Amino acid sequence: MRIEVKGRNLTVSDELKERIHKRFHKVARQVSDLAWMEVELCEERNPSIHDSQVAEVTLYLKGVTLRAKERSDSMIHSINLLEEDLSRQVKRHRDKRRRRRESGRTTPAAPPRPAAP
Repeated sequence: MRIEVKGRNLTVSDELKERIHKRFHKVARQVSDLAWMEVELCEERNPSIHDSQVAEVTLYLKGVTLRAKERSDSMIHSINLLEEDLSRQVKRHRDKRRRRRESGRTTPAAPPRPAAP
């Protein structure tokens, strides 16, 4: 999975990029190699906003796009919350696809009963 990291109103350090790649490794194992994810980090510069560190993620899969947004007072905490939310969405999506695939299969029909005399 390809991961793009962008920063709005802040510069994204290599350490932060490495942490994001490490944290989203669990999600990357659950999706296709063709999937790609866009992580956008920003800082709200309004002093009245306590949770000013915002992290957003968009995961592009085949046929579906998953999104999550988290905010807290620390960027690392926002990223951790974001990963938990996204992994929950990926698991739900995979389970939903699995149920659809299994419901398409029908069990073999029982042989017809002979008519009573």
